[in-house]
Amino acid sequence: MRALSREQVVTMLARFGDRAPEQLDEHIGSLELTWLLAELEQEHDVEIDLTEHQFDSVHTIDDAVAVLSAVLEEAATR
Repeated sequence: MRALSREQVVTMLARFGDRAPEQLDEHIGSLELTWLLAELEQEHDVEIDLTEHQFDSVHTIDDAVAVLSAVLEEAATR
């Protein structure tokens, strides 16, 4: 499975709230992260189960890219 790119995450988050990508704030709230997880699960046909530590460590778009790429890579090896 390809690594998740920042552009992919920005595009998905822009769909949340029907915003243009340039309207996104770098900060990601818990509701946006939860929505992003659901989108990734549907798109990649996997179940993503973040630990509390992983969930709490996502504060920015770059954090989301790093954590979710690692989780998706791990899911692909199962």
